[in-house]
Order: sequence, then structure tokens, then C-alpha cells
Amino acid sequence: MEATGTDEVEKIKSKFMSAWHNMKYSWVLKTKTYFSRNSPVFLLGKCYHFKTDESGELSTDGSNFDKINTEISGNVEEFRKDFISRIWLTYREEFPQIKGSALTTDCGWGCTLRTGQMLLAQGLMLHFLGRAWVWPDALDVDNSDSESWTAHTVKKLTASFEASLTAEREPKILSNHHQGTLKRNCDDNEMRNEVYHRKIISWFGDSPLAAFGLHQLIEFGKKSGKIAGDWYGPAVVAHILRKAVEEARDPELQGVTVYVAQDCTVYSSDVIDRQCSFMDSGKADTKAVIILVPVRLGGERTNMDYLEFVKGILSLEYCVGIIGGKPKQSYYFAGFQDDSLIYMDPHYCQSFVDVSIKDFPLESFHCPSPKKMSFKKMDPSCTIGFYCRTVQEFEKASEEITKMLKSSSKEKYPLFTFVKGHSRDYDFASSPLHEENDLFSEDEKKRLKRFSTEEFVLL
Repeated sequence: MEATGTDEVEKIKSKFMSAWHNMKYSWVLKTKTYFSRNSPVFLLGKCYHFKTDESGELSTDGSNFDKINTEISGNVEEFRKDFISRIWLTYREEFPQIKGSALTTDCGWGCTLRTGQMLLAQGLMLHFLGRAWVWPDALDVDNSDSESWTAHTVKKLTASFEASLTAEREPKILSNHHQGTLKRNCDDNEMRNEVYHRKIISWFGDSPLAAFGLHQLIEFGKKSGKIAGDWYGPAVVAHILRKAVEEARDPELQGVTVYVAQDCTVYSSDVIDRQCSFMDSGKADTKAVIILVPVRLGGERTNMDYLEFVKGILSLEYCVGIIGGKPKQSYYFAGFQDDSLIYMDPHYCQSFVDVSIKDFPLESFHCPSPKKMSFKKMDPSCTIGFYCRTVQEFEKASEEITKMLKSSSKEKYPLFTFVKGHSRDYDFASSPLHEENDLFSEDEKKRLKRFSTEEFVLL
């Protein structure tokens, strides 16, 4: 009886936490983000120009397209379509209870897990869809729909507050255009892409069976001393993502592996060994690799000397983003303009979506509007991600990034390095590719404990 009472208290706490965070963050979705017309905008390696003869700022929500010429508005639309096509993973509520806890929401503590999911999702999108892919229905996601995504519980708890600010209106029902997505008159390639689009999102569903869902990530986190409700740092999340990909059993995922840099060092032979390891299907093809590099961009505050390097990284098409944020909040950084970073915010609490059903709604997995933040506000602790399809692509990327590191480094030592050989050649313990008894080696556990002192804390 006492346990049941405790569970009820936890559920009530979760509902109020969801309400509080939606009151705190929902206004962010409804505010417009302005971009300069005179500076290029970079999004995961793609460059967009909004330049006109007029000076000033441009909103990317489409509200002032009539004020600019057709050519520029087309470019703005291409940027919006590209941004909205990225997979957005946020707090959710009312999902199946997390094993070993009474939690049915990650509101208030799961932001870094969500930004890690977004980075991995971008890596999988590059792998299965390619960087040129955009969601055909992206521009149908209306920014005003953000209110309709508010969870039912939060709507009830905040109704009086919202009514005092704006006139009440009936909640908008999400469009059902997704039901006809696979039935449209399109070629086989477009249909294939839509199948993978849905499949990738389903791997991140909030259910115990989803390969990269919150439930699975928390199970892997337990091996490093984490439990549901704890806060996770970007370095710990990098190792959790690696384990999740290693343990994934879907045949489609056997061609992808994840490598996490050790002490700011990428050991080239270790990466290539992972790429050349035999696939479960028995094929001798090499695997694509997602390389995750946990770094610190300074001491207590971010060092502005690293700005050009971060901008350079986000200018690469094989960059899959940065798990970062500002103190107390984790964001997924995907681009920049001038000295501001473009990001997706996971702090908006949405209702659980059952991704196992046919034609589940896609809208809540795509962010309607980009947000910007000054680089100097960035927390120094972050994890940078890259995707390389082949060994040749990895070798080319390592050369390109090494040059970038050397040219941008004003200090004696670069932010991280690529070195030849294996980690064991440098007297570091190298964890095996497949561990039978424990998901994390003793060396990894020590490293994760050290990283845990650098985590974000979300209050």
C-alpha cells in the first residue's frame, strides 16, 4: 500500500513538472527567430544566403516573405525545409513506465539524452537517406501547431494562465496529411525514403523495445551508475549511444558502428578496426562509423578562441551536430550564423506517440522553428559528432579536421587529435569491440565517473 502511495505521489510530481516546464518553455516555440539578411547561414554543412539589397533581419517562419524578392524567399524556404526535416526529440510524458521507477516522463532530467538522440538520428539520416534528403511535407508543419502539441494534462493546468494572456481558442487538430504520405503519386525512391524516415523515428520511440528509445538508453546508463531521473552529461551520453548501437539487433543497423574518442584522442586504427569488423550478416563490407568526441571548450566558461573551429565543424556535411547547451540546459547544435549557434531545444514536453502503429503522426518529431544562441553563452562541456560511410571517407575527414584543428588552435595543443595506430600502442587500455560479461569495461567505468562531474544540471 505504501509503495502504491509513493507511485501516485511520483505521478503527480511528474504531471506538475510537465506543466511547469511547458509554461517555462512553450513561449520559446512561439517566439520568432530572426536571421541577418547579410550573413550566410550554415546548417550541418549546407550554406544558405538570404542576402538582399536591403539591410536588416529576416524571420524564417515565412511571415514576411512578401517583403523580399522571390529568389531570396525561395532560399529561405529551402533553409526552413532543411531545418524542419531534421528529427526533433523532446521531453515526452505518459509513455510506458521506465523499468525500476515510477517515471512516465523524462521532463526535467532527460534533456541531454534527447540531444544525444537527435545527434544519432542525424547520423542515421545521413546513412540511410543522405544529406540532400528533405521531408516533402516539411513546410506543412505550421509554427502555430506548437500549441496543439501541448500535452493534455498541461493544457488543463495552464488553461487559466493562457486565457489571461490571449483569447481562448479551440486547439488545432494535427493535420492528417501524413496518412496519405505513402499513397501519393511518387516514384519508388521517394517511397523508400519515407519508409526509412518513419523507421528512423521509430527507433527512438519512447517504449522499452525501441533500439534507441529513452528506456533502452537508461538501461545502458545503469552500467555507468546512472538511473532514471538522474542528469546525464554529454560525454556519458556519447558512451551510452555507442553501447546502444552495438547492442541493436535490427538487421538494418548492422552496417553502422559508433566510436567514442578517448581523452580527446581519435585512434585511427581503432576506428578502422570497427569499420572493418565482420557484419552479423556475414558480408565483408565495411561499416559506416559515427565518431563522437567529448571535449571541453574552456574552463568554467567557453573560450571564444574556439568559435571559429566550432563554426568550421558545423560547416562540414559529415558533421552530425553537437550535444551541448548552456549551463543547466542541453541543446542540439546544428548550425550557425555569425557568432550565434542554431539549435533545437528538447525542453518542450509533448505527449507520448506510439510509433508502433501504422502511419503514426510525424509532426511532433519535426521542429517548426530554429532557435539561436550566442556562442559565448555555450557551456564548455560538449560532444561533437561526425559520420563517415567508408574507411576512405574517415581518412579524408581526419585529414580535413586535423588541418582545421591546427589552423584554429592558438594554444600549443589542439582541442582534440587524430593519431595513427591503436590506443593500446600508447599504453592506454583499449576496450574490446564485444564484451561478454559487462557492457562497460573497468577503464570505461572510471572514465564515465570522471565525466559525470562535468554534467549539465537542469533545475
